[in-house]
Amino acid sequence: MTDRLTKLQLQRRPLVMGVLNLTPDSFSDGGRFDTRSRALRRIEEMAAQGAAIIDIGGESTRPGSEPVPAAEEIRRVQPVFDEAVKAFPDLLFSADTMKADVAKAALDAGAHIVNDVSGLQRDPEKARLAAEYGAALVIMHAQGVPKTMQQNPQYEDVVAEVRQFLETQAAFAAQAGVKYIITDPGIGFGKTTEHNLALFAGLPELTRLPYPLLMGASRKSLIGHLLDARPVDGRLAGTLALHYHALMAGAGIIRVHDVQEASDSIRIFTAIRDVSPGPYSTEPA
Repeated sequence: MTDRLTKLQLQRRPLVMGVLNLTPDSFSDGGRFDTRSRALRRIEEMAAQGAAIIDIGGESTRPGSEPVPAAEEIRRVQPVFDEAVKAFPDLLFSADTMKADVAKAALDAGAHIVNDVSGLQRDPEKARLAAEYGAALVIMHAQGVPKTMQQNPQYEDVVAEVRQFLETQAAFAAQAGVKYIITDPGIGFGKTTEHNLALFAGLPELTRLPYPLLMGASRKSLIGHLLDARPVDGRLAGTLALHYHALMAGAGIIRVHDVQEASDSIRIFTAIRDVSPGPYSTEPA
């Protein structure tokens, strides 16, 4: 496990995390990959396009979504983890879940990362699990739960509050023994368009934390709001623009649906950075 996770240390090239939703109701691709054969074909495609990490989820966390029982979430994801980890030994696999039972099932199947969109608020046990299995842990900031999180979210200083949350939860995880910690400000999770934009503008504050920063703005409603109610399938250019800004600010991982385009943007980014690394550094301060 440790050798595999060396990919998560900030390297000269940021990493692409490809999204794989094994759900019927995800906002962008619900129902497209909800059989094992379709899921495995999609993993193969994303690997060929440049993904280093595959983030597999069995519960939608779109605004307004209903929670899924742990047993159903496990039923959706465990067969894919069982087969994919063996079939694609060069990839890192991430379990996108808020539940410790689901995280354990994925880790038992060979997952390398637990991606917790609740940031250990719902189930702090995931920190102990990640430490026990030698897995990485993504700590994401969210205000509220998916079903109600977009109902009038409030902050006094969203950048300062998100940074403090990530710093506090990361310290808790480190104390639990987690060696590989990744932070994520949680674009769109209990945040208005103005909050999301403030977080992008304030990314230098977040990249000063001593952890790789993951950004996931792919196809999100923020882009639709900025582009005159653009539907989900018209948000690629907006996604690339936001993620490129994040790369320039020091993000180490971008979580995307459109892997080929994200990989291409990183190739351009690194080519420019390698000529003039100053403002493009991905090293934490």
